[in-house]
Amino acid sequence: MKTIEDINQHNVKKILLEKKIPEFFPGDVVKVGVRITEGKKERIQYFEGVCIARKNRDINSSFTVRKISFGEGVERTFPLYGTLIDSIKVIRSGKVRRAKLYYLRDRTGKSARIAEKIRKKIGIEVDVKPETVTEENVAPAATDTENKPKILQEENKKESPEEKK
Repeated sequence: MKTIEDINQHNVKKILLEKKIPEFFPGDVVKVGVRITEGKKERIQYFEGVCIARKNRDINSSFTVRKISFGEGVERTFPLYGTLIDSIKVIRSGKVRRAKLYYLRDRTGKSARIAEKIRKKIGIEVDVKPETVTEENVAPAATDTENKPKILQEENKKESPEEKK
């Protein structure tokens, strides 16, 4: 007999196969594409701001985004696996030491800024396939290495008379 948790985890896996959700954390500047239907027309409206909170509860996961619009703070909470969300894009990563950034509600201007986290890429990219070594790939490289010492020797001969002057 399946429990509610098992059913929720199965639904989350099914949603993740269809939709790509990037890895983001509180403090990141996020651009969320929200589907809006007006009558029969459907359009995507983007809501860009700082992610101030994230709640991880299987299918009930959600995140809160805060932005300043015309001098007024606006917060909006989105369900992470909801059907209204079209896309989520991380604009920049923030360097914070809290899980919930509710203190930003009281701050305005420069004090509300968050330092950017610099992420270093280490290692080989997974998408790049290493080039297979064949005779065609090796043969041109071998001829280049044979020509290089001759060229270097000729350059050294040309330079030596100039150095004497």
